[in-house]
Amino acid sequence: MIRRLLLTVLAGAAVLLVPWTVYLAHTLPDRYDTGQWRAAWVGFDVALLLCFAAGAWLGLRRRRAAVPLLSATAAMLCCDAWFDVMLGWTSSERWTSVALAVLVEIPVAVLLALAARRLSSEALPRRSVTLRDIAMREDPRYHWVTRELPGGAEEVARRTGLGRTEVDGCLKTLQDNGFVRRDRKGDWIAIPQDLREPRPEDYDGEERERVTAFLDAKYANEVALLSWAAEHRDEFGQWSTAQRASARLTEEEFRELDAEYRELIARYCRRRRRPVEGEKELSVRFYVFPPPETVPA
Repeated sequence: MIRRLLLTVLAGAAVLLVPWTVYLAHTLPDRYDTGQWRAAWVGFDVALLLCFAAGAWLGLRRRRAAVPLLSATAAMLCCDAWFDVMLGWTSSERWTSVALAVLVEIPVAVLLALAARRLSSEALPRRSVTLRDIAMREDPRYHWVTRELPGGAEEVARRTGLGRTEVDGCLKTLQDNGFVRRDRKGDWIAIPQDLREPRPEDYDGEERERVTAFLDAKYANEVALLSWAAEHRDEFGQWSTAQRASARLTEEEFRELDAEYRELIARYCRRRRRPVEGEKELSVRFYVFPPPETVPA
């Protein structure tokens, strides 16, 4: 409903601007003296400076708020180039304005627009777990290999104690399923993914039984992991946190909550590709479900 209303407003604005633009083209004078010229341009440049600073801060932290800000900064640069060239066309600095627009302002605007597009499309690849994925999860070698990434095949083989041929085979299978790829240095790196649970009803016979068994084992492992974390909660120091909340939401609001959580996880998963000193692997779990009417003791 909101999307349709927005599209209607945008289309209506475009239609109304046609006669208004024609009217201005026939009525505006070629020259016009105005006051506050210095304040207008200095204020515009201050706003542009603030947009650059805020965009850099948000972009480095891969915040989604950087997307509209980078887009707005790109638009402001294009406006700056347009008015610099048009308003200075009859002055002695005409070609300076043209050079700045062509060599600086427009290229930077394009880079900012591309950066905004990249940030807006950085959601983790999303797909359902397949039978091939289940087969890999049942083979501990794949877990050993991925835990040692990033690194070269020889390095991974040395760390895991597996043979080089085994490591090459595991990496090839992981690559075919979209879990790893080579970086510019030739090392293998893991690709974070948003894997959805398979639905047993999508399979038949033995395949359905296998998927059901996979899900049963998965949740049994989750319960065991949570129980272990609760028993050892005093041992983690500053490296653990836990929150619990209850909210009454519509299905649409629930989907929005889910999307925002996935966006948050994607941002932190993509923060860097190589390990740094002082980091730890952390287990993060997010479960939202309607509780029973009577909460068990």
